[in-house]
Amino acid sequence: MNSAYHRRVAFPSELGNSTTRQLRSLSPALIIPLGSTEQHGPHLPLDTDTRIATAVAKSVAGRLGEDWMLAPAVAYGASGEHEGFPGTVSIGTAALRLLLIEYGRSACQWASRLVFVNGHGGNVQAVAEATALLREEGRDAGWCPCSVPDGDAHAGHTETSVLLHISPELVWTDACVPGNAAPLTELIGPMRRGGIVAVSPVGVLGDPTTASAAEGARLFAEMVDGSVRRVQAWNPDGGGMLR
Repeated sequence: MNSAYHRRVAFPSELGNSTTRQLRSLSPALIIPLGSTEQHGPHLPLDTDTRIATAVAKSVAGRLGEDWMLAPAVAYGASGEHEGFPGTVSIGTAALRLLLIEYGRSACQWASRLVFVNGHGGNVQAVAEATALLREEGRDAGWCPCSVPDGDAHAGHTETSVLLHISPELVWTDACVPGNAAPLTELIGPMRRGGIVAVSPVGVLGDPTTASAAEGARLFAEMVDGSVRRVQAWNPDGGGMLR
């Protein structure tokens, strides 16, 4: 008899490095980072949204307790507006929606609850529609955004500050340049017609030159605190977003 197989196994904290043996007879709640692979100006890595969503989700899972597990990130999203820049890989809204639906249907065969932590605004339609359908089918799913009030839109002060906090070695600070700082409401029309390149040749919406690691720590804590509050309250709206 393999005594190692039968001894008590600690509750795993991450799905990717767990085994089926560890999950046997458990029904954990699962937190799934949802990001993108897309341009983030000349100074931030292509996985910025995924990196932020993963860091937030990991901190949230740690705060919520041992019944929660961190899943590997979904690292591709709906990023068509960024396809004017090399490095962007978009799977589009329809494909992402289907992916998340099938993800939820499969994971809910053993997980008690699912939360998608979304780090990319372009994913909102897909994650809302997918989560709403999962809920209609009787699965306990929700989602929450990695966002802060009054943050700039893309690769500017907000995201650059957070990256300086969580991954400073990946920020090319000497390449930071201001982008288009106009309100997003003014930019939506031109962006829908021509993508971000039509409104910002450098791919930045906001000003990364004002970013700092200290500000990033504050913003990151705000993202984590907000997500923890949403999950603990568990009050999904019609699109499954936790309020």
